[in-house]
Amino acid sequence: MQFGIFTVGDVTPDPTTGATPSEHERIKAMVTIARKAEEVGLDVFASGEHHNPPFVPSSPTTMLGYVAARTEKLILSTSTTLITTNDPVKIAEDFAMLQHLADGRVDLMMGRGNTAPVYPWFGQDIRQGIPLAIENYHLLHRLWREDVVDWEGRFRTPLQGFTSTPRPLDGVPPFVWHGSIRSPEIAEQAAYYGDGFFANHIFWPKEHFIALVDLYRERFEHYGHGTADQAIVGLGGQVFLRRNSQDALREFRPYFDNAPVYGHGPSLESFTEQTPLSVGSPQEVVDKTLTFREHFGDYQRQLFLVDHAGLPLKTVLEQLDLLGEEVVPVLREELDAKRPVHVPDGPTHASLKAAKTDAVTSR
Repeated sequence: MQFGIFTVGDVTPDPTTGATPSEHERIKAMVTIARKAEEVGLDVFASGEHHNPPFVPSSPTTMLGYVAARTEKLILSTSTTLITTNDPVKIAEDFAMLQHLADGRVDLMMGRGNTAPVYPWFGQDIRQGIPLAIENYHLLHRLWREDVVDWEGRFRTPLQGFTSTPRPLDGVPPFVWHGSIRSPEIAEQAAYYGDGFFANHIFWPKEHFIALVDLYRERFEHYGHGTADQAIVGLGGQVFLRRNSQDALREFRPYFDNAPVYGHGPSLESFTEQTPLSVGSPQEVVDKTLTFREHFGDYQRQLFLVDHAGLPLKTVLEQLDLLGEEVVPVLREELDAKRPVHVPDGPTHASLKAAKTDAVTSR
């Protein structure tokens, strides 16, 4: 079981002080947060991709390459790589390069994003979002697995005798998660390729995401990649931790009430009841997170959002201390003990390389 954090990289005023970090301060803070995640024993750091204020991570591979040079074990990922508006050729090259720099500690999550204007900014039509996601990923999948590619599709110029460089490390492409909050077509796509499906169920009730994960599992088995319970599932979540729940609720409430996405909407208590948001003591966060397995089955990756809504860096680092010392060790032990032997652990470069070697020797 892999545990980690993801960041959306928002630049948001602290509602308790009015202070707003500069873009430079926020970017450097994200690096500090990633290094702290490794220090406290987490497995994954993932960055979003945004091209509009108030967000700063417009170039995730630049950020992750910098983090790679300052960490040793952390898996570096994205919590969205925009498959709709990025050129698949550039994605293939950028992430293969990052693979080499990070000695394989790389995967990525494909998504369509949640900002409609990004499509025309990059010359695309939002009404073609699903077809773009399907076609672009089909090309990316081939670019990483075929040394020479001929290609013709609807959304980019043709390729003739093209070789993406560098080639993936050890001939093993980065593992791909397909992230979705609403589209069954993306769950189907993940199942078709035998990739991972990531349900970032941080805003809506669990029932909506249970249906998507169940569809993915069913279709994963249909395409012959394994049994439904062997499908590779990741989940999102949000936490705010203090030693006791009263302090956690009191301290987090002004950040929740003014958050860019869900602020000025449902109450903190209502939102916590209906979504994966956990605000409380370490034990309360453990208890709520353990319910995710009851809803979604055994899964391979859990990412938490901890640094949004204007929370100061000092507070975020305190969250990571509690997460790494008192929450994740308990979750790891509990969830690993319950996972059947035939259900795989989270994918790594080493496990993918071993699987490729086994497939070659068994022929």
